[in-house]
Amino acid sequence: MTSRWTPLFAVARKELQQTLRDRRMLGLLVVAPAIQLFVFGNAANLDVDRVPTVLVDRDDTAASRTQLGRLLADGTLREVGREGDPEAAGAWLVRGEASVAVLVPEGHARRLARGAPDDPATVQVLVDGSDPNRGAVATVAATRFFADVAREALEARAARGGVAAANLPRPGVELRPRVLYNPHLATAVNIVPGIATMLLLIVTTIVTAMGLTRERETGTLEQILVSPIRPAMLLAGKMLPFAAIGLFDFALALVVGALVFDVPIRGDLGLLFGATLLYLVTTLSAGLLISTVSETQQQAFLLGFLFMIPASLLSGIMTPVRSMPAWLAPFTMVNPLRHYADLLRAVLLRGAGVEDVAPQLLALVLFGLFFATAASLRFKKTME
Repeated sequence: MTSRWTPLFAVARKELQQTLRDRRMLGLLVVAPAIQLFVFGNAANLDVDRVPTVLVDRDDTAASRTQLGRLLADGTLREVGREGDPEAAGAWLVRGEASVAVLVPEGHARRLARGAPDDPATVQVLVDGSDPNRGAVATVAATRFFADVAREALEARAARGGVAAANLPRPGVELRPRVLYNPHLATAVNIVPGIATMLLLIVTTIVTAMGLTRERETGTLEQILVSPIRPAMLLAGKMLPFAAIGLFDFALALVVGALVFDVPIRGDLGLLFGATLLYLVTTLSAGLLISTVSETQQQAFLLGFLFMIPASLLSGIMTPVRSMPAWLAPFTMVNPLRHYADLLRAVLLRGAGVEDVAPQLLALVLFGLFFATAASLRFKKTME
């Protein structure tokens, strides 16, 4: 019985010894999962709070200031700025710097105190519907709060007049919510651009990471290197066809998203494809960089996978970045997926222009230069 299982245990012992001797593989199998579990547990947070809100207080009275302060008090909405007119507040939503705009018109406090049914105190709330979950929560929070304001105003008038609140006319406050960019709060409108971001990452990073490693294993890479072609030109030639495939996949995602999921295309297509090309340079270069530090296709695949998962979770594609812990949110700024996903949603859903997404474009340029340079330098060092 023992002799039957001896070969099995011998092979298992040999594999274990080889794995323990390979520090790179040991890190992939033991250290990386522990780090990912810690990071993912904090990143995957579906709670909605601290929704960025811009305020427009045209009334500018003690009553209006008190109401806005109370509206922000529970932490669901967080003030990120104040503007003097609705158009300027709307620009915050287009740029993605705010998700809610609360507009208090002039004469609000006076109308609220008077309580005339034919001239109610009005408050308008503009909500960015490109994130349906956040938009719904913000709308409910504002509606509930101003309903309480109306009830309190009614009770105050009743106390002043010495009559029952039920005998006074309603309403005290009329809330006019308006959901922008995604009026029906359809989840697909928000999630499809995020899925396109991840699909492009998977298609480009894994393929390039494993492709160069495969050529090194089979020996064909050495045959190419003896030719007069320069290493940088070689890497660019390997990236070019996959960049074309990535652009085709992106065009396919746009068509499917628009026809099947009713995802609007409000922005400039040239801007979308230009930004996608910058993003593809980043992901392809990242795949090449991974291939230069991998000795086998197995290592290349695992490293590519370990790069993609945290990059996806820390991008804000599935869960809002603002719902992550304060210590974790800054790490998302060095994640190209976050900048591309933000840009894609801004241009597609909100019709943002170049000036609105200039920070994201600059970030993609810098990431592309960094990964391309690092991959080229590492490739030259590996081949020496």
